[in-house]
Amino acid sequence: MQRPEPWHGHCQLHFDCAGNRTLHQGGCTAPFKLLRAEQGDDGRCELPLLHTAGGLVGGDQLSLDLKLKRDSRALITSVAAQKVYGTVGRSSLHPEGAWALQTVQCQLARGSDLEWLPQELVLYADALFEQRLSVILPNNASFLSTEIVRLGRTAANEVLQQGRWRSALAIQRRDGETLQSSRWELVDRLELGNTSLTDQHGLQGQPVFGSLVWAAPMTLAPEVMTSLLDHARNDRAGLTGNMRCGQLEQGLVARYAGPSSRDARFWFSRIWARTRALRGLAQPRIPRVWPLQEKPLERQEFTTNPLSATTATH
Repeated sequence: MQRPEPWHGHCQLHFDCAGNRTLHQGGCTAPFKLLRAEQGDDGRCELPLLHTAGGLVGGDQLSLDLKLKRDSRALITSVAAQKVYGTVGRSSLHPEGAWALQTVQCQLARGSDLEWLPQELVLYADALFEQRLSVILPNNASFLSTEIVRLGRTAANEVLQQGRWRSALAIQRRDGETLQSSRWELVDRLELGNTSLTDQHGLQGQPVFGSLVWAAPMTLAPEVMTSLLDHARNDRAGLTGNMRCGQLEQGLVARYAGPSSRDARFWFSRIWARTRALRGLAQPRIPRVWPLQEKPLERQEFTTNPLSATTATH
């Protein structure tokens, strides 16, 4: 039986500040579906996205275009984990398999704040998936993203086999209209597959990999950054896996490699709360669509960092 034509879903969303809250407009095409937005603390628009196709196969594409106007705040998440099915060796016509692709482009105006927090990505055996995330923002805007990928259905004793996962992240600061007024905050390219899954300088056989990146809306003084990193490292208590974090020129990056997507999500949630507290914003509420039975922030103290108001250089 011949496979149907691949999906190419589009989603375009614009966020605008209206008084003390953020409103969204735009739309999407199948297999995307927008669920009802909620008004979060600090006037943030919290919007869940649903992928109705039940998963991705080779050739499928998802494209998201997100634009935030001045002083707007948005949190975008997904309703469920995204599944990517295997294609390598499944077709005699294309034994090498076919890649599924997701492209996300974010453009932030002055004073805006975007939290891009999709749920876990699950790659089945022999799946090929590439994601590209591009962000352009000024120095006084904030962007925070997390990604958690499970390489094989480990509950079924499955590994990735010949599958591969690629990620390309580019964050650019731009306070003017010319390239002379821009700088790169982070350019990060990764590929996991073959020996990198088991190598001692790779994942060492661990099935879950995750990244968190925060591009802060202000320059963090050395003592503020040191305090933030120390707290983030202490937040690893009680969690399994190998967790590391470090500073960017104006922000931080954290990595997780281990056995538990739940623990990766817990650690990233705690760092997320730290970035909120550092700016005097409300502690985040875990989105209702996340399948977390426990409360990752319950035993943590997240108050405004006393250093943030006096030593952070704007």
